[in-house]
Amino acid sequence: MSQVETATGTFTVAEMVPQPFEASVTTGLPNGYALMRKEFRGAINGTAQTRFVYAFDDDLGGTYVAMESFEGTIDGRAGACNIAHSATTSGTDRSNEMLLIVPGSGTGELAGITGTGGIVIDADGTHHLNLEYRIAP
Repeated sequence: MSQVETATGTFTVAEMVPQPFEASVTTGLPNGYALMRKEFRGAINGTAQTRFVYAFDDDLGGTYVAMESFEGTIDGRAGACNIAHSATTSGTDRSNEMLLIVPGSGTGELAGITGTGGIVIDADGTHHLNLEYRIAP
């Protein structure tokens, strides 16, 4: 089995476009859906198209789930893969976080990639994606 490697990149949301969404069930939090385009720099370098679904209120916080289609390089290896992630917030924190590279989604030099990771947000708003991954030989 291949060795576990780590990579970190910062990212910005270059575009976030809310999509029409009519909830058929009313809950205690507004629900929504948006399409996002992210730009990554660092050991993770490239772009991602993200489907972002949320139940969130500015005062109460909430939870999101997202599926990203990333294309670029990870530690200099070029290709694409899907990254799924979710987290809960009360406004300034992150809990119940889950992030994984979707098995079987890698292409090019990222074919065979699997792994997990996390998103860290600095006090100044800088977002970091941290990955622990393997690429099957």
